[in-house]
Amino acid sequence: MNADLDLSLERLIRAPRAAVWRAWTDPTSLEQWWLPAPTQCRVDRLEVRPGGAFITRLSDDGTVFSPHLDACFLVVDDLERIVFTNALDSAWRPAAPAPVSMTAEITFRDHPDGTDYRVVVRHGDPAARARHEDLGFQAGWGAVTAQLAGFAETSRV
Repeated sequence: MNADLDLSLERLIRAPRAAVWRAWTDPTSLEQWWLPAPTQCRVDRLEVRPGGAFITRLSDDGTVFSPHLDACFLVVDDLERIVFTNALDSAWRPAAPAPVSMTAEITFRDHPDGTDYRVVVRHGDPAARARHEDLGFQAGWGAVTAQLAGFAETSRV
């Protein structure tokens, strides 16, 4: 990790790694936790494989859904790691996403009490990292990670 370019968080999720992985890779499950509540998520495409599309929409009222993320998966190591970027869209075209371009690496490791869950979000320059931090990276990704934990710990996914 590069402290000038990257943001990170980690959490112990008290659920088996396979359950946390399924929460990430099943579209219906991902919709339950991917955006900070009360915002709702709709998954348009979730092709969890290298080169696969990752497209979501969001809604604050549950009726009108607007674009949220148009990204692609770069690396998928089953039950271990997911890497995606919004610097390339789902059609593999260069993108300039708002509010910030990033590459996220999610790792899943066994822990005696469940899953060691880690996120590293990489940015192209210190200004993009600072912007993402100022926009509330810790609060937003932290809330989503807490929702993922709640979902995986109580779900029979």
